[in-house]
Amino acid sequence: MASRLRKGDTVQVISGKDKGKTGTLLRVLEDEGKVVVEGINVVKRHTKPSPRAEKGGIVTKELPIFASKVALLDPKTNKPTRVRFEVKEGKKVRVATKSGETVAYPKAGK
Repeated sequence: MASRLRKGDTVQVISGKDKGKTGTLLRVLEDEGKVVVEGINVVKRHTKPSPRAEKGGIVTKELPIFASKVALLDPKTNKPTRVRFEVKEGKKVRVATKSGETVAYPKAGK
């Protein structure tokens, strides 16, 4: 199944404690139906010193949230939108439902 969200996409949270915040997708966990968004669902973990982590202390990290709680930002209006797929010039592209604008895939280097 083709995922509507890709690593590097800019998304907005549409429900939950971080509603309204935007961020970049860091990882897409397709098997679990979850995504990790930069700066969203941040928690603090207390860690002990270990051979792998030399220093102990409080570490902040982003945890996954359900993919249904985020929406891709429309490149034209910069508002959250749904995405559909269309075939244009022999290529399958993502199209923003509200504006009809083609949503480019993020660069592979991110």
